[in-house]
Amino acid sequence: MPEAIRAVPVRHYGRYVSAVIVIGLFVAIVYAFSQGKINWGAIPEYFFDDRILRGVGQTMLLTLLSMLIGVVGGIVLAVMRLSKNPVVSSISWFYIWFFRGTPVLVQLMVWFNLGLVFEYINLGPIYKDYWSSFMTPFLTALLGLGLNEAAYMAEICRAGLLSVDEGQTEASHALGMSQGKTLRRVVIPQAMRVIVPPTGNEVINMLKTTSLVATVQFYELLRYAQDIGQASGSPVEMLFLAAAWYLVLTSVLSVGQYYLERYYARGSSRSLPQTPFQRVRATVLSFGRPKGGMA
Repeated sequence: MPEAIRAVPVRHYGRYVSAVIVIGLFVAIVYAFSQGKINWGAIPEYFFDDRILRGVGQTMLLTLLSMLIGVVGGIVLAVMRLSKNPVVSSISWFYIWFFRGTPVLVQLMVWFNLGLVFEYINLGPIYKDYWSSFMTPFLTALLGLGLNEAAYMAEICRAGLLSVDEGQTEASHALGMSQGKTLRRVVIPQAMRVIVPPTGNEVINMLKTTSLVATVQFYELLRYAQDIGQASGSPVEMLFLAAAWYLVLTSVLSVGQYYLERYYARGSSRSLPQTPFQRVRATVLSFGRPKGGMA
């Protein structure tokens, strides 16, 4: 009988060395910050302040509404861009070119100062008022972020629609489905697997971009943190507090994005990726396994 083969796992010494280096750098950074002239006690003192919590709520509200405008507008623009009508396609192309080609901060400032061009807004018997009264800081922030996001979402949606094989559309038409029904029932559900991951990134990016609306006098997380910092004499500490809240919010959104991607990956992969809990469990259980085995 041939001798049994004893399987010995390969040792990865580079992992241990890199881990030690990373831990050393982390300790050095923490030590440097601990020796700085920063009042760390001010951060937990104001972390759950009413104004900070109000700013968190305003930030989340602005993020969700802006993304709603961006997603709906992006879908419409993507369909227009793929249209065979040259006029409709050209309008969509110009919109995307303009809003992607100008900084979002510039767009916010333009919306805020359009009163120099339009003194009044007149919708007949429905509404009439001065532009400065109509264009509130919240509406300025919503339009500036939402319309800008629609240009990016249009390209994401267009890439998702183009990822679906043309045979799917041809088969739907052969079954008697209309163009709109084919889009709703066949193309968009399959395109979601491609659309969801970058859309999740756009939501997280939108959450951070809301910090720019402080320039148009809209009060959100960063603006409230700056005001508290000026009043309490701890401006830098309040910036760290705002950064901590942004990390908390983006972490929550990242978890939601992960499970949403996992849901839409059901039809594209044979086995779904492990959840964070399953990964931790597998890592913990691997420590109790024998290092070698008989084959």
